[in-house]
Amino acid sequence: MSGEKSLEAPVGVDHSEQDGAVLPDDAAPVPVPRTAEPGRTGWRRGLERFGYRESERDGTAERLVPPMPDGPGVTPHRVPPSPVLLRLGVRLPDALWSWLCRWAGWLGPLAVALFAGVLRFSGLSGPNAMIFDETYYAKDAYSLWQVGYETSWPDDANGKILSPQQSIPFRTDPSYIVHPPVGKWLIGLGEQWFGMNPFGWRFVVAVLGTLSVLMIARIGRRLFRSTLLGCVAGLLLAVDGLHFVMSRSALLDLVVMFWCLAAFGFLLLDRDRTRALIARRLEHTPGGDWLYLGWRPYRLAAGVCLGLTLATKWSGMYILVAFWLLGACWDLGARRLAGSRHPWLWAFWDAMIAGPLLLVITVAVYISTWTGWFMSSAVPGKGGYGRDWAVHRAGLSPEFVDGIRMPFQFDMSWVPDALRSLWHYHATMYDFHVGLTSPHTYQSNPWSWLLVGRPVSFSYESPKLGQSGCKVAECASEVLGIGTPLLWWTGLIAALYCLYRWLLQRDWRAGAILCGLAAGYLPWFMYSERTIFLFYAVVFVPFLVLAVTMMLGALIGPVTASRDRRVIGGTAAGLIVLLVMWNFLYFLPIYTGQTIPMDDWRARMWFTSWI
Repeated sequence: MSGEKSLEAPVGVDHSEQDGAVLPDDAAPVPVPRTAEPGRTGWRRGLERFGYRESERDGTAERLVPPMPDGPGVTPHRVPPSPVLLRLGVRLPDALWSWLCRWAGWLGPLAVALFAGVLRFSGLSGPNAMIFDETYYAKDAYSLWQVGYETSWPDDANGKILSPQQSIPFRTDPSYIVHPPVGKWLIGLGEQWFGMNPFGWRFVVAVLGTLSVLMIARIGRRLFRSTLLGCVAGLLLAVDGLHFVMSRSALLDLVVMFWCLAAFGFLLLDRDRTRALIARRLEHTPGGDWLYLGWRPYRLAAGVCLGLTLATKWSGMYILVAFWLLGACWDLGARRLAGSRHPWLWAFWDAMIAGPLLLVITVAVYISTWTGWFMSSAVPGKGGYGRDWAVHRAGLSPEFVDGIRMPFQFDMSWVPDALRSLWHYHATMYDFHVGLTSPHTYQSNPWSWLLVGRPVSFSYESPKLGQSGCKVAECASEVLGIGTPLLWWTGLIAALYCLYRWLLQRDWRAGAILCGLAAGYLPWFMYSERTIFLFYAVVFVPFLVLAVTMMLGALIGPVTASRDRRVIGGTAAGLIVLLVMWNFLYFLPIYTGQTIPMDDWRARMWFTSWI
């Protein structure tokens, strides 16, 4: 990831008159040794055997921060009319056309996000039930907004809450929970606005799902320097089945995905901002051996998002480590491109500053999200679960651990009782997670996730003729948590393509995509014996989409390619997008719980493992 190499295209803009996307020429940041012929080092000669080709180099400033494709200050004041629209007999006023081109970087992503929002909010209140783990999170969220901690509920609570004559059997007895509170605070926000009903507890998650489409469109635009490819990324995420289903369910994993994607976006902004500062500094101070690269607010914002990721589910700690390493590699590349004599040394220095800073921010954000639990009573049975654990304890570390006597004990009495209680509570949560091996009908192994091997049925009913709109002898109504198959299978190929781009062509964008994909996916292989599910994969779906988008960009080809090459490549890329959209629409009835004939349901069960 530290080295960088462009796709084939030169720098440019992607206005419609150019008929397509432009991928930036961000050449490898390794300065050519003064004593060597450019492109003929031993390393490059070895890579050339596998298809590596050195591109023409721009100036250092443009290589540090390639120009954006459009926007104020980039798009000319007057943009010539589009030849495509003119051939169709459409001629917009020059001022309007120029304004549309100037703000295309926002108008396009907003249009795609609007499309995603309409999909996600249509019929959001159905099914009128607590599907899958909503039975826990919807009620936990309600409790958090009432007393600041999760409480226990009677066994018949679901029926009373969903009854036309609703009654909410809330009580204040603390409940043992195993996930941090941020996702439930957000779910509860919708309940505060719209009531304790399916629309209420799904509302905020649907908002986050819609906003994530806007974010990935903007991230894709910045990553590939192409508004078109950014919008393609947003469109593909909008029609991914798993992202769609999770956006319409009050579960925590979509919230984890949102904060993870936000952190990645802020890191990308930090990369561009820091490199722009370096480019300006090089005008006055040659070399890259500076003690301090500058004030980095976007990295701090990324730390806040990582803290919120961790405070939703603990799987966020792997994302924290991966993104810290990603930022360190980007800093290394920037220093090498700036001409540092000791880039690895300074990159280590940067990482040692960024790591503790991100850790402190993440921990501070994480602990602050437990404020409701801290503020609850320490009287036994009157506050959050385990809030009173340390009140009457001496503050010594355990004498025995797993039945083994410790050689000495630590005096922890100086730590506030509330923090010691929280630590003990987290120890029990950790024991629960690592010991969760109870078999479940829909559990799956991570090896099968990219192949969409074992989806999760969130809700299933078999209405008969005359029931729930069934017009044949037997029907089915299901909400199936499954990714759009054609998108995921294409994503598997695209991930291999990104691996090729990163390893053999030193493309930093491919490395960044693979980093996000690995952070959300690979850690689950360490817990494959645990009870885990396919819908955990929603966290890395945005990066799978970015991989597909990058492959489609290469398929379209650079603006310097022949017209025939562009037409053929663009047609192939468009056909892939259309097939993915068709596949999504085909499965839409089993994403939304529509009542369909049983034969139609069986036709959508392409594999027996999907049943």
